[in-house]
Amino acid sequence: MVEFGGWMMPLQYTSMRDEHQAVRQDVGVFDVSHMGEVHLTGPGALDALERVVTNRLGDMSFGQARYTLICNRDGGIIDDALVYRPVPDVFTVVVNAGPRPVDVVHLGAEIGGACEMRDITEDLALIAVQGPRALEILQPLTDTDLSSIAYYHFQEGSLGGTRVSFSRTGYTGEDGFELFVDSGDAIGTWDAVVAAGARPCGLGARDTLRLEAAMRLSGQDIDTTTNPLEAGLGWAVKLDKGAFLGRDALLKVKEEGPARAFIGLELEGRAIARHGYAIKDGGRDVGEVTSGTFSFTLGKAVAMGYVERGSAESSALTVDVRGEPVAAIRVPLPFYKRERS
Repeated sequence: MVEFGGWMMPLQYTSMRDEHQAVRQDVGVFDVSHMGEVHLTGPGALDALERVVTNRLGDMSFGQARYTLICNRDGGIIDDALVYRPVPDVFTVVVNAGPRPVDVVHLGAEIGGACEMRDITEDLALIAVQGPRALEILQPLTDTDLSSIAYYHFQEGSLGGTRVSFSRTGYTGEDGFELFVDSGDAIGTWDAVVAAGARPCGLGARDTLRLEAAMRLSGQDIDTTTNPLEAGLGWAVKLDKGAFLGRDALLKVKEEGPARAFIGLELEGRAIARHGYAIKDGGRDVGEVTSGTFSFTLGKAVAMGYVERGSAESSALTVDVRGEPVAAIRVPLPFYKRERS
């Protein structure tokens, strides 16, 4: 068990490799109840939320989830989030554990009295069932037709008599579902999923899986010193939707072009790049690794990080690994992409 974002989290149950491969090849289950949930209700909820997130929300259908970013006035990323829209005038914003206290204060200050806002993190548990057999494992446990739930959509249902919101989302690059349940129902839901054949997985495998899928880690790959355009998340920024916090700063970044690029690297040999290691171009420091690991799926060391725009296409990049330069080849992100049926 390790501390993470103010919560005690399981790092691993057996081994990170075994848990990682279970999600890629079979099915794994994660307790991700550390994620924060903020509930907004009222006729002013949509307009208020549109003013504090980068993505467009007004065209969301009921039962849809959407990825977005929460930025400050300078365009720096406070956090990334998923916004859920179950019914008219109601939204749930799922945020990361570490930034949650800041998120809540920030949202409260910007939204003001435009709608009712509640932090419901303590009321909810979140269990993620991920992997190619996620649907097969879960379907016998519920009468809800899980196959009818599209990617980034959700549906209310039940599992073993427990009320569950089934969301077809995840943080692993695999198909799967995230199950929102009342906190008091967490243990029973977890036990039912494990008994059905899902392998318990910890924080370690969650990190290696998300890195292979090039999913940014809030506070590490993205923070207030980075903006969405240089982070490769411009697709989640709708500059034409109207005013929102950070829009003016991001318009300027778009006009001038980002000063840095977020890139993927494969390292030669057995060295592993870690967060904070310098990226060099011909011996000159041009950037920094934000996330790095050994990819169990690819069988090689991979890393992500920022480099000066002029070095983004360089063929002479190296990573300083404990004082030794290790050759690194730029590769497209994500490192891993599942086959879709």
